[in-house]
Amino acid sequence: MSIDTTPHTRRRWPLWLAACTVAVVVVVGVLWLAPSRYFPWDTEAFPEVNSSELNSDQARVVELLRAEHEQQRPGTFYAEGVDEAWCADFVSWIMKEADVPLSNPNSGSWRIPGVYTLQEYYEQQGRFETVGTYTPAVGDVVLYDNASWSGQHTNVIVAVDGDEAITVGGNEGGKIRVHSLHYGSDSGVVGFGRLTS
Repeated sequence: MSIDTTPHTRRRWPLWLAACTVAVVVVVGVLWLAPSRYFPWDTEAFPEVNSSELNSDQARVVELLRAEHEQQRPGTFYAEGVDEAWCADFVSWIMKEADVPLSNPNSGSWRIPGVYTLQEYYEQQGRFETVGTYTPAVGDVVLYDNASWSGQHTNVIVAVDGDEAITVGGNEGGKIRVHSLHYGSDSGVVGFGRLTS
């Protein structure tokens, strides 16, 4: 077998090399700029949380999140059998099981399957807080906007240290994952749903 070295074939190599270079630059740029929570390989272990510093609602939320993180059930478990994006279903299920249930403003159900409706619920309850005006607490829900890297998303805070929080969320690469969040500088964060009034 011989390689075709005609002038026509030799002209394709620079184009192929340029296309590969552009692809590498784009991938490196995305990896450099995107918050780490968007990458399936970047997940942390569940943090040690001192439950003696938490109120009873916060402690129940953290223990449920720990158990579900260890168990890694499928999203349909949290969505009453519905096969859909399940980050808000996961938050709804955790809150129901922790005896601080949400109430879907459209149906009255404990399950709020959409992030927009989840934000609407917190706003109607007077429990929605914007970034920069509020320091989140354990058990609060983080809400990400539609313009963020992966679209609307939500997860729950299990620890806070200054302007950094540790969050646990469902439907992250098909799993329940733990991440660090710099909530003050992450442009995808819209605000927080307070655990309590």
